[in-house]
Amino acid sequence: MQSVGRPDGDRPGGRCGYQGAPGAFSHEACLDLRPWDEATAYETFAEVIDALKAGDIGAALIPVENSTIGRVEPAATLIEQSGLTVVSEVWRPIRLALMAPHGASLRTVKTAESHPIALRQCPNSLAALGVTAVEAFDTAGAARAVAEAGDITRAAVAPARAAEVYDLSILRNDIQDSGDNRTRFVLLSAGIA
Repeated sequence: MQSVGRPDGDRPGGRCGYQGAPGAFSHEACLDLRPWDEATAYETFAEVIDALKAGDIGAALIPVENSTIGRVEPAATLIEQSGLTVVSEVWRPIRLALMAPHGASLRTVKTAESHPIALRQCPNSLAALGVTAVEAFDTAGAARAVAEAGDITRAAVAPARAAEVYDLSILRNDIQDSGDNRTRFVLLSAGIA
């Protein structure tokens, strides 16, 4: 997989911040694109940016645009207003999976929880399955909540990696409505690239 190049002066074994819980698309991007860094989770985009400005992390990888829905807000605006340097960017394919606790099936699932942006990428697929969308703070956070609840009527829409992290069964892969669903991530640095 392609990695986002190390900026000059970027130390090996640094920390790269992202928004979301372990298993989120941004976490996946950090693991794949910055394998030499420790991926560090923050609940909000603002917290990631603040941590970068404070020097708590050396870089941040944040989604700013999706091919299906457009700008990722509030991330895009926060970055524009941050004064931070965009070091590089990369478009990554986004494949959404419907996952639920073991024992669940497409017949038992009534709701699918996920980040609002992810839910906007699969409304037709969810409707075809007869599943009601429920907004959550992020994709992997929804997977974690579904796993903790153990309710076979609840599912999450998240990256397949989140099913591994939270020990869920994937009921359906590739539920995004567009076969060319991609997100542009930018790598931010507090220093000059």
